[in-house]
Amino acid sequence: MKAYIVGVGMTKFEKPESRDWQYWDMVREAGAAALADAGVDYGLVEQVPVGYCFQASTAGQRAAYELGLTGVPVYNVNNNCATGSTALMMARQFVQGGISDCVLALGFEKMKRGALGGGADGGDFKTSPVARHYGIMAAGHGFEMSPPTAQIFGNAAREHMERYGTTAAQLAAVGAKNHRHSANNPNAQFQDVYTVEEILAAKTIHDPLTKLQCSPTSDGAAAALVVSERFVVRHGLHDRAVEIVAQAMTTDTADSFGGSCIDVVGKPMTAAAARQVYEASGLGIEDVDVIELHDCFSVNELLTYEALGMCADGASGALVESGATTYGGRWVVNPSGGLISKGHPLGATGLAQAAELVWQLRGEAGPRQVPGAGVGLAHNIGLGGAAVVTLLRR
Repeated sequence: MKAYIVGVGMTKFEKPESRDWQYWDMVREAGAAALADAGVDYGLVEQVPVGYCFQASTAGQRAAYELGLTGVPVYNVNNNCATGSTALMMARQFVQGGISDCVLALGFEKMKRGALGGGADGGDFKTSPVARHYGIMAAGHGFEMSPPTAQIFGNAAREHMERYGTTAAQLAAVGAKNHRHSANNPNAQFQDVYTVEEILAAKTIHDPLTKLQCSPTSDGAAAALVVSERFVVRHGLHDRAVEIVAQAMTTDTADSFGGSCIDVVGKPMTAAAARQVYEASGLGIEDVDVIELHDCFSVNELLTYEALGMCADGASGALVESGATTYGGRWVVNPSGGLISKGHPLGATGLAQAAELVWQLRGEAGPRQVPGAGVGLAHNIGLGGAAVVTLLRR
């Protein structure tokens, strides 16, 4: 059975503590927007997976109750930075498996200011779910005082530079592109434009990554209404429907722990998920027009180019410098501004990516519209780990 997204919504992503709201306010705003986008009443929703990382158990119920008290099942989903796309995957599985005709996927995060702690409890990585991942990093690079997540991705950047000759300017070009794209996105946390030189001159977080190449902590929510083909027909939603053509989630394998930070931050997971999606859909990266990928740090965008098959290993720096991943190029990557500039409220990110792609594929993205966009790909990854790749088609 086919699954379609017929409604999407999101809040503006905000700097933590800059807006007087709670997580349930965010979800009410994003969820109501998705339902209104589809023209569907919450009373028709049969199941609700809700993604978040930093709230207590059953926060999903507290949030979903803002949309209605209908007694439907609510599932609390936590998969680190891949949480939002995990909620979307659950919604698709419910529909594609014939269990439900109408499922609302929600994701939110209310975060604290400052850098993420990297998954350590009180700074003790021995008890952390990502202890093995950081152990790989420490064995090869030691452990410094910079933010842990910036360290592990920054060390992946160092490896890429040493192995392939990737330059600091190429890494900064990712940040420049995504900040430039966000200038046309009113939902983005930042809408400032920077040159490569300005990005290189920004404060260093973990060499070679500067502040303008790192995603910020953010507050916000996003939502997607996923329905069956018969629901689309019954409610006359053909003009709103975007098909989830294929979707795959992978987790770490032995390849992740061979000793390289490039692998431990998720490149093998992404490559495996992409292969599964291409095989299931009969489509390839050459068929894709627009991509929303997980640029938590600039280096991860370059690694993802390679994992998705957009270029050969080591060629991603040259790819971004060539203009192939912006307007007028072969693909437009992160037209929303990506995590670097749009923001990264962990539980909402994957669903915000889906929302952007739905708007693009419907031709509703306004000044950031990708001309002729017919196929979109979303990539959402979480350290610890999970990678989700989703292929969408109008």
